[in-house]
Amino acid sequence: MKNRPKVLVVDDEPQIRRLILAALGRADYLAIEAQNAREAMAMLRDQQPEVVLLDLGLPDRDGLELVPLIKQNPGVTVIVVSARDATDEKVAALDLGADDYLTKPFDTDELLARLRVALRNRVTRTGGSPLLTAGDVSIDLLDRLITRNGDEVHLTPKEFAILEQLAAMPGRVITHKQMMSAVWPRQTEQRVEYLRVLIRSLRQKLEADPQNPQLICNEPGIGYRLRLPAAANTNH
Repeated sequence: MKNRPKVLVVDDEPQIRRLILAALGRADYLAIEAQNAREAMAMLRDQQPEVVLLDLGLPDRDGLELVPLIKQNPGVTVIVVSARDATDEKVAALDLGADDYLTKPFDTDELLARLRVALRNRVTRTGGSPLLTAGDVSIDLLDRLITRNGDEVHLTPKEFAILEQLAAMPGRVITHKQMMSAVWPRQTEQRVEYLRVLIRSLRQKLEADPQNPQLICNEPGIGYRLRLPAAANTNH
């Protein structure tokens, strides 16, 4: 079972939400929805989607105001989907931090293509490889597919977020603070013991000997790093 990307659809028109949700479902995305800005910000906080498809004409707040607020959450991609087709609106949205802009009416195939590109850019912008192999573990960040001995490994969204951070920069230490900010972006009191629980669960699923981890290594008092064998294969 793939670790499906979670996409938040923000639009006040029910028929547009139904159209997008159906397309996302067929493409095997995990889709959630909001009909106004208030719901969108609550869903962003509680559900932590990776991508937000954002309409600008919301009933309670202009969508342009939401773009910088959404982008305060590390790693969240924003694709504006709006009937506003003026160049200055597009430029404003992109200048505020939107990753892409699609004008209504749109073709769902184009929307899905834009979404695939956005997710691919999210993985590759750090300069790392989207496909890593370490012993019997394979990590495919583009397809969000983790296997061990050829069998698919299901991770929770938080477990995948941690592994994605480690795999984006293999061999480099990712600090406790960086990891906690990615997994719990709005939690003011970040407690490292919560992170340790996730790391322990990841090791149970991926390590040959979880008590003697060789893949996810601890840097005491600092953070964790993903250790790849010198001969590990990477494919760009």
